[in-house]
Amino acid sequence: MVAGRCSEAIVVGAGIIGAACAWRLAQEGHRVLLVDNQRPGATAAGMGHLVCMDDNPAELALSAYSLQLWRDVVDRMPESCAWRGCGTLWLAEREDEMAIAELKQRRMAEYGVLSETLSAGQVTRLEPMLRPSLAGGLRVPGDGIVYAPNVARWLQTDAGAAISVIAGEAAILEDQAVVLASGERLTASVVVLACGLQADRLLAQPLLKAKKGHLAITDRYPRQLRHQLVELGYGASAHARNGTSVAFNVQARPTGQLLIGSSRQFGTLDTDIDMPILAAMLARAQSFLPALAQLNIIRCWTGLRAASADGLPLLGPHPQHSWLWLALGHEGLGVTTALGSAALIAAQIQNHRPAIDDTPYLAARMFGTEVLSV
Repeated sequence: MVAGRCSEAIVVGAGIIGAACAWRLAQEGHRVLLVDNQRPGATAAGMGHLVCMDDNPAELALSAYSLQLWRDVVDRMPESCAWRGCGTLWLAEREDEMAIAELKQRRMAEYGVLSETLSAGQVTRLEPMLRPSLAGGLRVPGDGIVYAPNVARWLQTDAGAAISVIAGEAAILEDQAVVLASGERLTASVVVLACGLQADRLLAQPLLKAKKGHLAITDRYPRQLRHQLVELGYGASAHARNGTSVAFNVQARPTGQLLIGSSRQFGTLDTDIDMPILAAMLARAQSFLPALAQLNIIRCWTGLRAASADGLPLLGPHPQHSWLWLALGHEGLGVTTALGSAALIAAQIQNHRPAIDDTPYLAARMFGTEVLSV
């Protein structure tokens, strides 16, 4: 065993969730060791949207709360983080889908999230690239986008000397300790696991499953879109528990490129591009934006989202280990909910009352047991 380092808290995983947890703990006075295996994960592969989602009350509560916290910091982020308050335009293909838009509007209003329903003509005036036969939509002006890998790095540096980044692979969890593959032993009174699918190996317990996704990005063009565009059927695709699905989701990046999603595929850890799924995703995007057929796509890639069994993140103490906290299973909402998740974890660690009810996210629900007192 190699002699190691000691701190007040260890966070395993330096993606957007781990970086946010380390940042929040540092903001509240803790010294943190942030373990980074220096391999790109879901944060590097994803779209980087900050979007209020309302497919169930717990998801809405966490995303709305987290977006409030993002608004407190986006003005301090450097330009490299690529923050843009572009808003989201949810699109109805058919008249009956406008009922979904109206329901979303009512749900969001209950949490103080501003939105407005739009007629077909209003949608066309806002986004002329869209095909003209859409029925209407819902605009959520408070949503935005970021470049998540740079945001994760900024969160680390913004905390200053309170966070020490440790390059290495977490190999073993011990009582109040993390042993790295190098043999170095890190010790702290609190350990937070925020390493996505890698957590199952460390816990020797299958808590998560992978959802593979494809993305594509175009060459740079003069600005053509103002909003992030999402079809109203996206929620059904995002929360499917099995099978393969695609849905329309396109962002205008600050570079002048269009980032195209999205797909979900279960039962594989293979990160190779699946050409039939990619083709279906691009065809779906082109059905909303016909002009995509004339644009050059310069890169396609995949990523693996870490999903819990019920679709909600695991945020809370491990029921058998009073020193261990879990911040896992965010699927495609990790960027949106990162600051909210970190705030809940920090409140739990310090025995403070959280700003929102954290009961739906507590990790103990996956173990069929009560949480130990901490």
